[in-house]
Order: sequence, then C-alpha cells, then structure tokens
Amino acid sequence: MSINNIDMGNGFAPDFFIIGAPKTGTTALHDALAGHPQLYASPVKEPKFFLTDGRPDRSGHRGPGDAHSVREWVWQPERYRKLFAGAPAGALRFESTPFYLWDKQSHARIARAAPDAKLIAIIRDPIDRAFSNWTHLRADGLEPERDFLRACRAEAHRIARGWAPFWRYLELGRYGEQFNSLFRYFDPAQVRVIRYRELVDEPRQTVDELCAFLGVATGVLPEPPDANVGRWAPDTTVNSVLRRAVRTGAAAGSLVQPKLWRTAQRPLLASMQRGRAPRPPLRALERAALVPQFADDNALLCDLLGSNYSDWLELEGNGTYTVRRS
Repeated sequence: MSINNIDMGNGFAPDFFIIGAPKTGTTALHDALAGHPQLYASPVKEPKFFLTDGRPDRSGHRGPGDAHSVREWVWQPERYRKLFAGAPAGALRFESTPFYLWDKQSHARIARAAPDAKLIAIIRDPIDRAFSNWTHLRADGLEPERDFLRACRAEAHRIARGWAPFWRYLELGRYGEQFNSLFRYFDPAQVRVIRYRELVDEPRQTVDELCAFLGVATGVLPEPPDANVGRWAPDTTVNSVLRRAVRTGAAAGSLVQPKLWRTAQRPLLASMQRGRAPRPPLRALERAALVPQFADDNALLCDLLGSNYSDWLELEGNGTYTVRRS
C-alpha cells in the first residue's frame, strides 16, 4: 500500500520527528525527551517507516549485516500506527530515525502524512561524523576496511553494490543538499537545527530550548544520558579473525531472526572489544584529504540556514563525543 493512500487515522502520524543525522547524539536526545511527561516516544526508537513506501524495502542492502538490519524496519502502516497507540491523551508523539534527513523521498512522505509536524535535526562536523560512523562499524566487526580514507573512497562502489545507508560515510554529512530538499516540503520555521556540540557542551540548555520549540514545559528534564559510544576493537591478529567471523556469521545467518543473530554475535564482539583500548583519533592528514569534498555543500548549508559553519572546513575538527566530554 502506498503511503499516499493510507488512512491518516487517529494515532497514526507523529507530532514531531528527530530526523538525524546519524552519529550526532540522536539516541541520547531521544532518551532524554522520552522522559518528558508531555511527550510520548515510539517504543521502537528507529522505525525507519518513512524510508519505505508502506512496503518492504527491496533495494538490496547487500553490505555486511545489512540483511538483518533491514528486516527490523517497520514498513507496515498498521504496525507503525500501533507504535503510538499507547500515547496518553494530549501527549505529543514522536519517533527518531536519523536517516530521514538524508533520504529525500522521506521528506515528501512525511509532509504528506504529517504536514504540520515539527522536525529536529542535529548536525555535526561532517568529517568527524564520518569518522565516528566508520569507527562504529569497524568496532562492530562489520567494516572490512581498516583504513578510514580507503573506506571513504570505496563509498561510490559500495553504493553501486547496494550497501545500506549507514555505509555512506561522506554522503550522510552533505547537509546542504539535504536541507535544500527538506525546505521544499517544510517551512523552515517547523525545523529546529542544533549542532552536535551544543548537545554535548550544553545538554540541559539545549534540551530546554527544544522543549520550548515543541511547546511543552521546560525545566522538567534532567541532563540527557551519555551518547551511544561503544568500545573500540583494536587491529590485532586475533581481532582480524574475529571480524571475518562476524561478517561470515552475518552472511550465513541472514535468514534467521535479527535478534538471534545479534545474540549469537555477542561473544565475538565481547572478545574483540575486550580491554579498554581507546578509539583512534582522526589524523590531520585524513581530515585534510576530505575537507575539500565538503566545501560547496558547506556554502549551501550556510546560505540555507543563515549560520556560519565554516569551522567545519578547518584542518582541526571538534572530536568525538568522549573527547569533548573529557
């Protein structure tokens, strides 16, 4: 069933969305807002419904682990509608899918289903974001490329092969293109854009400002929980073997329930991430190689949002969540 033809009955469309971007603290923000008495969070944090057209996604998703992830998407309209059935009367309903900002088709779909919805976007230095994305998948044993720059250079090839959106390290950070599409469907007044560094450096103030934007009481939420930061898996001989085992297991078990696969891989991940090895820093030469790729998009972003993001083109970034928290 196309989303165009769905009956927008009571309880279907959320009142607001956290739309992205990935690796910018959306999980911490979702968990913080979920504790507000006037808000109701989808019990599935990332349903990804508007990435689909009310039918299963058949675009491939052929990257390591993708076959499991896509099976967790909520594509059925009736199942999506039920996510909000438990909302108390008068509560604002919301869900958080960080790929909505990137996916231009989702902009049109959300506008049809919830034209008056408010949207929250967290954006982060795109190179720092890409590096965090790579370390996430590398630590989980899914990223086969041990060199960050080579992984970025493989992006076009991976897209052509049908790898899922989370592998688009660079494309996910081209926010200018994304807001240029979003503002064709939503008045900018309906969209609140915050920087990742604001959520990390001034979490309580940032959350209160978002509550004011949503029209609910301020000063009732504690400081947001820490962002979703996992352990690092260093490049050792043993871990090379374990990474191959994770990817092989993901391919072999692609037909089983995702929860079974995630349970089965836990001992492998625990072995890979043993100890307290810190995540590697982004090297200056890596950053310098990628800065020119974002220059044009950064100019577009500054123009669209009326803010200055030129610091993202500097050769020194803002660092990871743990670095900024230290």
